[in-house]
Amino acid sequence: MNLFKIDGDKCDKDGVCAMACPVHIIKMSEKGPVPVKGAEKICIQCGHCVAVCPKGAFSLGFLSPDQCMPFEKELELTAVHAEHFLRSRRSVRQYKDQIVPKDVFEQILTIACCAPTAANRQTVKWLVVDKKADVVKIGSHVADWMRDVVKTRPKFARILNMEVLISEWDKGIDKICRDAPQLVFAYASDVFGNAAADCHTALAYLELALPSFGLGSCWAGYVNYAASQWPALAQELSLPEKHTCHGVLMVGFPKLKYHRAPRRNAPVIRYHI
Repeated sequence: MNLFKIDGDKCDKDGVCAMACPVHIIKMSEKGPVPVKGAEKICIQCGHCVAVCPKGAFSLGFLSPDQCMPFEKELELTAVHAEHFLRSRRSVRQYKDQIVPKDVFEQILTIACCAPTAANRQTVKWLVVDKKADVVKIGSHVADWMRDVVKTRPKFARILNMEVLISEWDKGIDKICRDAPQLVFAYASDVFGNAAADCHTALAYLELALPSFGLGSCWAGYVNYAASQWPALAQELSLPEKHTCHGVLMVGFPKLKYHRAPRRNAPVIRYHI
């Protein structure tokens, strides 16, 4: 099967497909775009060539223009809208006792999967824990990990305030998973050198998408720490062999509504000379 095909009636031979290709496997000829030798093996299937063509003349073997989401100018964010959108994000630590609908969350994950990944390998995989009893069980494993850390690495335990967290947990106060109705883990195969960055970016997309669906989130740092250090939790999660969890979010319906965005420190900038 040919890597791509061109609709000759639509193509105006402007060469933007060749310019947009990140791995330079398209060259221009008198007849229009053609693949370079060995292009099929080099293509990273990013779809830039299909997306950039203003005439919709470019189709890949696995992607045609009508399979892509069109950009709508009226939906583009202005600079003011972008600032409001990003600054209005808040870490949510108080949740309603309400189940997150599976179909809604899967829709949001589909959006999060549009996050960029190194060489478009799309390495990120998801583990969703959507039963409250399982979330509590995971929190219990994290508390057990903390008890061990207090004994074996007391200095580290003090830095993360673990003794207080354990005491609260034993009183029925959950400051580990914050009584969230669900957790979502982003993990990837260890063969990918950029797996951590890919997962972090996808989680950032996820947390930014959630508020538009009435949901909120907070990074579950203690759970993520324990996932890589506590065998009982690793067994509970049962990730595939040679895969690593790179981040965890607590997810649910926010109990509180925020009305303003606090100031943050100004950026620390140094220009290279």
